[in-house]
Amino acid sequence: MPARLLMLLVLTGLACAGAVAVSAGAHPRHIATTARIPALPTRDEAVVGRCPLPAQFRPAFVRAARDTGFQLSMLVAVAQVESRFQPNARSSADARGLLQVMPATGKSLKLDVDKPATNVLAGARYLKILLDRYTRTDLALAAYNAGPTAVDAAGGAPWPETQTYVANVQQRWAALAGCS
Repeated sequence: MPARLLMLLVLTGLACAGAVAVSAGAHPRHIATTARIPALPTRDEAVVGRCPLPAQFRPAFVRAARDTGFQLSMLVAVAQVESRFQPNARSSADARGLLQVMPATGKSLKLDVDKPATNVLAGARYLKILLDRYTRTDLALAAYNAGPTAVDAAGGAPWPETQTYVANVQQRWAALAGCS
């Protein structure tokens, strides 16, 4: 047990150091070398039972989670923050649907962003691409919200709105940990 506690303290320290570097506006090269563990919800915060998502969208979310390897709770958290489960949601930038996917992104993935089932799959696959690129959930979520170009230029979440978005998704994800 003491070894596990020590490991947790070390990981927490590394995560805090990364957060300080990001908030201090550190150079992107330094941010990339900072060790970060993806923000996975802990078991103690687990929700017993089903994820709070409308029944008609459940198959799409389950398929997308299975296809990408993401936790169902993560995709549900993104949808809650992005669209509040409104399949006809549309942003001022023309992002569409449950996961607010840009039409060009859907087209590049050969998926129709105007249909809920393929919108969720497109959003999940795009988020997977971003996670593979950045290897950190906070940066992948920032890029999902603000775009990779803005995240690359800023070395992290480029605007307060994006920082709030990332925090909101991670908070919802943690609250939904373990939902099925």
